[in-house]
Amino acid sequence: MNGAALARSFYTDLVAPLLPGLPHAAARLGSGSDVLGLDDETSRDHDWGCRLTLLVDDPDAAAGLRHLLERELPETYRGHPVRFPVTWDPEPTHNVEVATVRDFAAGRLGVDPLALTPLDWLVIPGQNVLEVTGGPVFVDRTETLAPVRAALRWYPPDIERYVLASGWQRLSQWMPMAGRTADRGDDLGSRLLYGRIAADLMRLAFLLSRAWPPYDKWRGSLFRELPIAADLRLDPILTAPTWREREDAVAAAAATLLAVQRERLPTPVSVPTPVSVLAPFWDRPYRTIDEAVWRTLHASIDDPAVGRLPVGVGSIEQWVDNVDILMHPIRRRALQSAYRTWLTAP
Repeated sequence: MNGAALARSFYTDLVAPLLPGLPHAAARLGSGSDVLGLDDETSRDHDWGCRLTLLVDDPDAAAGLRHLLERELPETYRGHPVRFPVTWDPEPTHNVEVATVRDFAAGRLGVDPLALTPLDWLVIPGQNVLEVTGGPVFVDRTETLAPVRAALRWYPPDIERYVLASGWQRLSQWMPMAGRTADRGDDLGSRLLYGRIAADLMRLAFLLSRAWPPYDKWRGSLFRELPIAADLRLDPILTAPTWREREDAVAAAAATLLAVQRERLPTPVSVPTPVSVLAPFWDRPYRTIDEAVWRTLHASIDDPAVGRLPVGVGSIEQWVDNVDILMHPIRRRALQSAYRTWLTAP
């Protein structure tokens, strides 16, 4: 039995009978590989077991539920301990997370999910959205869970175009460096750069699929489930024996992504359409992303504030890779001050 199935039966057999008449939602949300159905035998060595997310609309109801569950839940269920330590709490307590819908979502996102501003969107990693939207919901009798999950379905159009434009510009910065490094005899350095390029292409694939990317451990696993993955060959970027073959693989993947972008995000008539995905890098024998690809997206942003943001920055995941920041809502929210500064900078 995987973690989500265990959570469902744990709720049905033990928790639901304790809640007659109480409007609530029961789900497996939050942290843990089982939220996305990716847990296996290895996952059971920590933070795995009888875990459940119980959500209500009324704060007073949440406080009472915690005491009720602590008092009424048994010690074991189907051979699994009901009370066990986890990495964030060494005490052996039950791991039914009880909260109001908005408090639970805000605790994961760092912002109010039903009052999101453009800058709020830019400091939310995909992993944290998936912790609210990616897991199974077994029962929902609340008024707010469905609206919260609907609000987090995807970026608003202008933020989507801004983040995409930033992704393309990042590629344009890495590509000529990878060829130049190899020409200088640094094959290892070149391969490391191509690894970054492959990661950025994968991120663009998630963006163009309108699918939230998980954190790095599971990104490749969920990438394989995207419809676009069948046509997007990223392996040769990492394995081809020469840098020119690796550059050819990047060119093919970028062309595939641009074709998807043209289909899903038509260019406004008033904005010039890029002819090709690649262009020469000065007079050197390297290719890079044609700047028209990202300039086209940026020029089609309607919100003047979003349009003033530096095009090469993008969302927090495009310029921060520190786990202790990305997984810490208060630290992420503090980085909004950087975006505010950029909005007013000359």
